[in-house]
Amino acid sequence: MTLRCPAKVNLFLAVGPKDSRNYHPLRTIFQAVDLCDVITLAPSTTNRHQVLFDDPSIPEMNTISRTLRLLSEVVSIPRLTVSVQKHIPPESGLGGGSSNAAAIIRAAQRLAKTTIPEGELRGIAEAIGMDVPFFLIGGRARGEGYGEKVTALPDAASQWIVLARPVIGCSTPLMYQKLDEDPYPWRDFPTEDEVYNDFEKTAPFESIELIESLKSNGAENATLCGSGSAVFGLFGDRKLAEGAKKALHDLGAPKIWLTRTLSRSESLRAD
Repeated sequence: MTLRCPAKVNLFLAVGPKDSRNYHPLRTIFQAVDLCDVITLAPSTTNRHQVLFDDPSIPEMNTISRTLRLLSEVVSIPRLTVSVQKHIPPESGLGGGSSNAAAIIRAAQRLAKTTIPEGELRGIAEAIGMDVPFFLIGGRARGEGYGEKVTALPDAASQWIVLARPVIGCSTPLMYQKLDEDPYPWRDFPTEDEVYNDFEKTAPFESIELIESLKSNGAENATLCGSGSAVFGLFGDRKLAEGAKKALHDLGAPKIWLTRTLSRSESLRAD
């Protein structure tokens, strides 16, 4: 079984002040995009699950291994060898680890010999990470709470996206910590399409420079991906997006991708 695990961008991301649980509530609009990790599932030759990454920097305890452990507590699935081709860079705000976890949860529903209660699957998703529930829905969706309260939104017209990541990564806890240093108003959801991200207030210079480069090279709008460090620009025209990608390459941006938004059915499709 082969699974595509799409990345996401946050078209809108407003971060609230810490609440009684010492967490930051969010208001966000997720959008799945066609930059995908690829997971292949095969029967394990041992009596345990094996998770193999083509990226040696991924730790042994990761979102896939944690998901398999939690699934084993609620359902019996065959022992698996999970081989992962990583294309979504870590510490970029693109949700690669969360997307991997959601793909395993969806696959478990097909591999299990019994129906897995929806509540248990959702509980596992939230235990792994607050972005995981979005990847179980895909497409475009509204996120509230800490991002885990997800409401599906209608698919919008497909748009071309240029993603770019500087050399530097962004630690999510550190980005939240920096936001807490200066109070600011918590923005409500927009009444119309709006591209906005509170983490631009604390983003590294390298990310801000890429955002400005995307805008100056024809992006309809651009901002950070999640808490960064990757950024994205929206384009209504592939040729314009290709020109922007080339311009960023000429400026020395280390990692650039030309991709597009995905509909719900596209983002949930397994190859």
